[in-house]
Amino acid sequence: MQLPPSAGRLHALPVSRLPAATLHWLRGTLETRGGAPGRSARPPTVHTVSAAFTGTQPFTASAAFAASQPFADAQFFTGSQPFTGSQPPAGAHADPVSAYVYDLDVAAGNATRLKAALPPWAAIFYAVKANGYPPVLDALATGHGHGDRQTRSAHRPAAGHDLPAGQGVDGFEVASSYEIMLALDSAQRTGRPARIVASGPGKSAPLLAALVEAAGTGAEVAVNVESPGELRRLNHAAGRVGRRIPVMLRVNPSRVALAGSLRMGGVASAFGIPEADVPDVLAVARSLPWVDVLGFHVHAVSGNLDAAAHLEYVRWCLGYAAATAAAHGVDLRVVDVGGGLGVPFEPDRRGERPFDLDAFAAGLRATPVPARVRVLFEPGRWLVADCGAYAAEVTDVKHAHGTDFVVLRGGIHHFQLPTSWEIVHNFGVVAVDGWPYDFPRPGVAGRPVTVVGELCTPEDTLARDITVDEVRAGDVVVFPMAGAYGYEFAMQGFLGHPPPVRAAVSRDPGGGFTHVHTSATHHTNSSSSSTWHGPAHGGSAYTVSTHTSSTSTGSGYTSSTATSSTHTGSTHSDSTHSDSAHTAPKHTTGSHGSHGSSTARRDEQE
Repeated sequence: MQLPPSAGRLHALPVSRLPAATLHWLRGTLETRGGAPGRSARPPTVHTVSAAFTGTQPFTASAAFAASQPFADAQFFTGSQPFTGSQPPAGAHADPVSAYVYDLDVAAGNATRLKAALPPWAAIFYAVKANGYPPVLDALATGHGHGDRQTRSAHRPAAGHDLPAGQGVDGFEVASSYEIMLALDSAQRTGRPARIVASGPGKSAPLLAALVEAAGTGAEVAVNVESPGELRRLNHAAGRVGRRIPVMLRVNPSRVALAGSLRMGGVASAFGIPEADVPDVLAVARSLPWVDVLGFHVHAVSGNLDAAAHLEYVRWCLGYAAATAAAHGVDLRVVDVGGGLGVPFEPDRRGERPFDLDAFAAGLRATPVPARVRVLFEPGRWLVADCGAYAAEVTDVKHAHGTDFVVLRGGIHHFQLPTSWEIVHNFGVVAVDGWPYDFPRPGVAGRPVTVVGELCTPEDTLARDITVDEVRAGDVVVFPMAGAYGYEFAMQGFLGHPPPVRAAVSRDPGGGFTHVHTSATHHTNSSSSSTWHGPAHGGSAYTVSTHTSSTSTGSGYTSSTATSSTHTGSTHSDSTHSDSAHTAPKHTTGSHGSHGSSTARRDEQE
């Protein structure tokens, strides 16, 4: 897929437009490693590096990751030690920076703002596919930036009571057994009710069984059913354990007229039931004893920045659901209008402006809704896009046939969004003063550059034709607005390069930043391996690790991929999953290997 050029010779973003949390994390990381950021890395209106980033204990490679031991669980600090960076050796042998940095307060603030704006009849189910990093999920669930029990306790009533309503999202929209596990784990950590809505056009029998099992643990589970065959398979899974499961029929409308947005309705698609076929599928549902039709689900628009158009879309969904329910004897209790709230990825090139939430919410409050009907919203990118940034160190700068190339320790196997969605995703350059070599430092100044990754394919291009003041090998390129469809969406399996670190930070009472968590990313081969350590907050430690291994036996080869996550705060752990095991309450469901992804259309995301 071709990445479009930037019309009008876009200029790289100034450091003042980069997220302050990312700049502080980078500063702490680089100072620990031995390379200090240049003056441009200091945000002009933000305090200099927080005391939380001035620790002196460097992270080191773990002896547990010797070549003879291809995989071991990550080990983390579990107290409140100051953040000391995340790169192991210093100087020329340091592993280049490659990381996603998430500001939990931004994610939490988006959740609380959306919750406060919507009418009481609305519920928010965050689309986990956009970003499933556990600290982000907890921030969205609680409406607080810190994912730790100690900090949350100041906001909680007496033990045994739920957090006050309205602080965060109401639940999670999931599309795999792994996402079920993430949602249940977050509910366990935060003390919030476990509420799940399941979507996806190809729900397997094990996934349906996992949803049924999750419902048996007390979680509130509803399934957006995509076909009569899926309806029958769910009825079979539910009947095996005698548990009736609530469902909504996903409808592919014959026509959805929306100005200024992408359309998913009225076209041939694997998603949903064609509107003309809905009466027949309702007849099938009436014959199945283990499914309970609550209403309808429509996800016919995505990435919409037009609040007026989105309001009309929601009103159409409500009108369609009410009329269809009345015509076919459905006890209408739920209308799921999907996601689709857009964010401005290209404000400079296209003049995009943020979705007008206030106007949208005012229109919703003036919209009549049938009695006892709950309207579900499934936003993804709107909640988390601006909470995250992707940062990657420049490993080389080269000139070829009239083009200057900036080569990163990273690429589309970390951050595939610009190429797959065909957007011009602008970036900023954080200057790093240190240069550990005795030979000249390659760089370019005052010219347009093409930013590429480390993969052996010309498709590994993140930005094209962006003019920079200066960029050199050893500097760090930062892409803001990378909190949605970043890490999860990337094709990490290709070539086997290490995945990026994931770090979560939150503001401390003094106005600085506190490091909450750094993910474990493992990469092993026959010669070397390393592990990343990061402090967890208040005894609530997250461990999310990925590992790929292969073994040979004679002429045969066996390859496997595994993901494990542990949470020390609740004495619970998760190891390698197989989707054939559907015991969701024990969190052994799901297979979540390297997050391979081919190019995908923007209009198929929440």
